[in-house]
Amino acid sequence: MEFSDDNEIVALCVKGMEFEGQGKLTEANELFTKAWNAATTDFEKFTAAHYVARHQNSVSDKLKWDKTALHHALNIDDVAIKASLPSLYLNIAKCYEDLNDFDGARNNYQKAFSYSDVLPENEYGEMIKKGIANGLKRTK
Repeated sequence: MEFSDDNEIVALCVKGMEFEGQGKLTEANELFTKAWNAATTDFEKFTAAHYVARHQNSVSDKLKWDKTALHHALNIDDVAIKASLPSLYLNIAKCYEDLNDFDGARNNYQKAFSYSDVLPENEYGEMIKKGIANGLKRTK
């Protein structure tokens, strides 16, 4: 599975990320929502839901979208998607933590940790690992 601009959903999300970078959050959210509405496969739904989650106004809505992204990601049998699981579980854990559900948070931080061996050895991978470690410390 490849994140290719040849895929309409990926292209919409890439354009949405460009808008985010320009501070055009309304336009970005519109593209992410359009991507979600057009998505037909688990890969496309995972991708779109991940970006829709970033633009929610409440923690509970963000949690719903992060869980939707995770649900679709878990249906995909591809190594590239497995590398997204630590981040997805980290996002879900942080939502639970923000909702004061520390058992739910700890459970998801532990799941994130269990997949951390698939993270790349770069700044991104280190950032996710640090987020997981800090979350586990906060929810002891």
